[in-house]
Amino acid sequence: MKRVIPPVLLVALALPFSAPLLAQNNPKYEFGINLGFTVYQGDLTPQQLGSFRTQKLALGLQAAKLLSPSFSVRAAFLRGRLKGDDGLYANPEYRQQRNFNFSTPVTEFTGHFVWNPMARNYAVKGFSPYFFAGAGFAFLRIKRDWSGLNSSYFDSETSTIFSGLAADTVHSVPRLIPVIPVGMGIKYFITPKLGMNAEAAYRLGYTDYLDGFSEAANPAKKDHYLNYSIGIIYRSGTKNRLSCPKISY
Repeated sequence: MKRVIPPVLLVALALPFSAPLLAQNNPKYEFGINLGFTVYQGDLTPQQLGSFRTQKLALGLQAAKLLSPSFSVRAAFLRGRLKGDDGLYANPEYRQQRNFNFSTPVTEFTGHFVWNPMARNYAVKGFSPYFFAGAGFAFLRIKRDWSGLNSSYFDSETSTIFSGLAADTVHSVPRLIPVIPVGMGIKYFITPKLGMNAEAAYRLGYTDYLDGFSEAANPAKKDHYLNYSIGIIYRSGTKNRLSCPKISY
């Protein structure tokens, strides 16, 4: 008599061999370290893109949770420094006569929402661009200096620099400011776990005293700063693409 193996038994026998083929694992986390520069943008530079003459080294750390092929969330830490100096600019002439300068360390904590438009968060190798925006705060310790001011150059009757400086010197400088980072970058993975990235981010600020001056400079505009960097990324963790539910007995 011919024996027929039940289909259920065939499936049960095949499962141990088919599981490794079906369970394709994706990374769940990314960790990165970046080295770059912070650039001040405000009243003490005529450059629209910021004071690249006084850019300072900055170190960044990041940790991201990959949510899907296109989206992730990221926590970031940045430690750098900002500096601005009127005396570095001969044009317009009044800047070297005003001769304001400042410096401050920056310690920043932010959270980002990251979009990968090519849906390559799980790509094993290759390039992928990304865009991000977020929010956070930065700790400052601002040191401002107006001792180089050439008071004889400015007309006390027509210039607002003296009354503005009087107002600024009694105004306290911020120690903590909110920031909104907006930026873009590109990643390149050499192996499934190890990659590199380069990115640039603009920090929208909500103070005109980032450089310690407002009324004596340009009270109509807020101060900001930006950061650009290159770094190394490490991916870890796995996620089952099939997202099969656990079976409880």
